[in-house]
Amino acid sequence: MSTTLEPEKTSMRRVAFASCAGTTIEFYDFFIYGTAAALVFPTVFFPALGAAAGTVASFATFAVAFFARPVGAVLFGHFGDRIGRKKTLISTLLLMGAATVGIGLLPGADTIGVLAPILLVAFRFAQGFAVGGEWAGATLLATEYAPVGKRGLYAVFPQIGPAFAFALSTGTFLIVNLFVGETSTAFVEWGWRVPFIASSLLVLIGLYVRLKVEETPMFRARADAQTDAHADGQPRIRTQAPFSAAMRHQWREILIAGGALSMLFAFFYIGTAFLTSYGTAVVGLSRATVLTIGLGGAVVFGIVIAVAGIYSDRIGRKKVVLASCLVSVPWGFVLFPLLDTGSGTAFALGLYGTLVIFAASYGPAGALLPEMFKTEYRYTGAGMAYNLAGVIGGGTAPMIASHLSETGRTDQIGLVLAGFGLLSVICALMLPETSNRSMEDAEPLPGEPVAV
Repeated sequence: MSTTLEPEKTSMRRVAFASCAGTTIEFYDFFIYGTAAALVFPTVFFPALGAAAGTVASFATFAVAFFARPVGAVLFGHFGDRIGRKKTLISTLLLMGAATVGIGLLPGADTIGVLAPILLVAFRFAQGFAVGGEWAGATLLATEYAPVGKRGLYAVFPQIGPAFAFALSTGTFLIVNLFVGETSTAFVEWGWRVPFIASSLLVLIGLYVRLKVEETPMFRARADAQTDAHADGQPRIRTQAPFSAAMRHQWREILIAGGALSMLFAFFYIGTAFLTSYGTAVVGLSRATVLTIGLGGAVVFGIVIAVAGIYSDRIGRKKVVLASCLVSVPWGFVLFPLLDTGSGTAFALGLYGTLVIFAASYGPAGALLPEMFKTEYRYTGAGMAYNLAGVIGGGTAPMIASHLSETGRTDQIGLVLAGFGLLSVICALMLPETSNRSMEDAEPLPGEPVAV
């Protein structure tokens, strides 16, 4: 039985929608945790620690997901490289949905004591585990369908998912906040749970969309070239374990890409998670004001992601990523003096500038990482590089920033951000230019053995 893809079954419009819808839902679930960690989790799950230590503990649970992401990248990458992108993406979506609804239904520490933060950490780990397998699969879905010369364009669709997700998560919290009132205890008691439980509706939509998409033609062609149809008629790729293959043949690419993208994670999660807390607790803005500014930020960085991704088809991925990394170093020193002026306008400028720098790197990344790895272990390799960057930048920056803020050393947060920027500049200089290569021509960097 032939496994050749019938083109009419899967249009690029459907692929674009499926990749965008999936990342939107997955990152919506991820972001509402960050917002809740900033606004209510210190009170709900860590009341015995007090406000300051509770905030640090809350952001520590936020960081747990980033250390789960590489594990998810390896496991889901294994199945994504062996049995296909589509089935694996459906699994990541269902896992994320179950974990997020679980958080929304989880009783607080006043009800079940120490079990509450323990279960919170477990659900957060599951969220990170799912996102670890989501991003690479969604970008592969887009890039393995896209023609050469337009991969940056089509990779924009999964990349702008986080912008939609941030707008949805911020907007949902804003609506709940406006409904229950700024000073009402209802927001802490039950209002924050609404966005988590409502995610179940989004998961059903995403599941429907992804079931309508066929396996990527590049994966099916590679599977057909290696083996006859499997007993169930589905394609399989026969190779050594994808994780072993990626680490053996392209470990340098994983490390370099992870370092080059660490800045964007640090800047993004400082902007979307930590600054939500900083704006209310330190700057003194109302919760509604901070959430409204954040909603505008989602629009700003969504536009920049699209422009940067499309523009990278013209001038190359490396140049766009490197430019944003270079700008990030001085911005790290400017950000907190600007925020500490105490005005809403300054807060908006600080948030938007931070998110623009992130977006300029994030736009091209959706095409860059899949282009760097071979089909046999592309899901695993791209996912490992992306989630390594998440551990370095996203997993540590908000927690460090929270600690420095609570001890009155906000000037040093800028130094930390500049340090992430410098690391990314060094690694970005070593990135290969991939925009004009065939996906099947992905080769290790000079001096590395070629996969066979």
